[in-house]
Amino acid sequence: MTKRIPVPDLPDKRVIIIVLDGAGAGALPDADQYGDQGSNTLQNVLRKHGPLTLTNLFTLGLGRVLGLSDSAAPARLNSCYYGRMAPQSPGKDTTSGHWELAGVILKEPFPVYPEGFPDEVINAFMQTIGRGILGNIAASGTVIINDLGSEHLRTGYPIVYTSADSVFQIAAHNALFSKDLLYQWSEKARVILTGEHAVGRVIARPFSGEAGSFKRISGRRDFSLPPSGETLLDRVREAGYPVAVIGKVADIFAHRGITIHRPGGDNEATAEELHYLLDNVSRGLIWATFGDFDTVYGHRNDSKGFALALEHFDQHLANFLAKLKAGDLLFITADHGCDPTFPTTDHTREYVPIIAWGLSLPRNVDLGIRQTYSDLAASTAHWLKIEPLANGSSFLV
Repeated sequence: MTKRIPVPDLPDKRVIIIVLDGAGAGALPDADQYGDQGSNTLQNVLRKHGPLTLTNLFTLGLGRVLGLSDSAAPARLNSCYYGRMAPQSPGKDTTSGHWELAGVILKEPFPVYPEGFPDEVINAFMQTIGRGILGNIAASGTVIINDLGSEHLRTGYPIVYTSADSVFQIAAHNALFSKDLLYQWSEKARVILTGEHAVGRVIARPFSGEAGSFKRISGRRDFSLPPSGETLLDRVREAGYPVAVIGKVADIFAHRGITIHRPGGDNEATAEELHYLLDNVSRGLIWATFGDFDTVYGHRNDSKGFALALEHFDQHLANFLAKLKAGDLLFITADHGCDPTFPTTDHTREYVPIIAWGLSLPRNVDLGIRQTYSDLAASTAHWLKIEPLANGSSFLV
């Protein structure tokens, strides 16, 4: 029987959702269909680089989520709720993961292009930007700019590439093209990439440097499809609550249902923005995605960097917890796996952790395995006492 948690009747309520991008919690039963059997992002990082100083995450029950022994991973607080969630959406994409956390479940996966995009897409894109392109392959972003960066500077052709995700990425050197022009190209690509070629995201990737030392720089922007159904963000805003998000969360939801957007950036910048929102937004929804676990460490097979980033996040978590009030409910979760110890540099098809904590919650609860990420959205709606969404089941009463 599913254990349920009572919802206190308090005047000002707030939900804080923290997504550790790519921090999966074990291969799903269908992981072999994606070539991801054996992936287990968090456990493999802990096994390779532990013991790590994750005092606050372990206190909230992360060790129990990962099946570690009680002595190795205690949950000491009296209001810790922990478990894992499986996606109902196919694939292992950032967009589908975030959408499902917000209550939208995809029936069909976004299209992917492991052999590059078809001529009809590339020709239309070249025509609309008035120049040729380089690349059109599935590649690591850091590798392809070093492979093609010099030719890009010589020809003035942007670098187009994809990955195992449903993305159309455009890289351009900031000395050659302004970020504004790169964003304009991305918007034009977004118009082209509809119908059967409706990729989840078009991503603008500015870079700088010289041959042999090209590097990606700040200014990335994601141009996502609008969510295919009503999201938690829409529902919370319609109920009259503030909806505050940080960084690329706004892009992932096509800036829909949002009342406050803070710019964010790397994990440290996201933590700083989250501190600001906790101090200045007293009710409603706050959503922060910490992206470095995925983009900086997972995709680059940097398991040591991933481990250190977990420790840095845990230090911030102590301060986040200290700011929470009686009407607050904190969730810590992920959107997919991105196991840096795995042979590929792609996302991995995994369960994600679900940890909930609040001062008003009465006891420790093992939530087991939830059947959809949308249980988070349903529980958020329940906590805020707003109309439930179409998908998900609240673990609150």
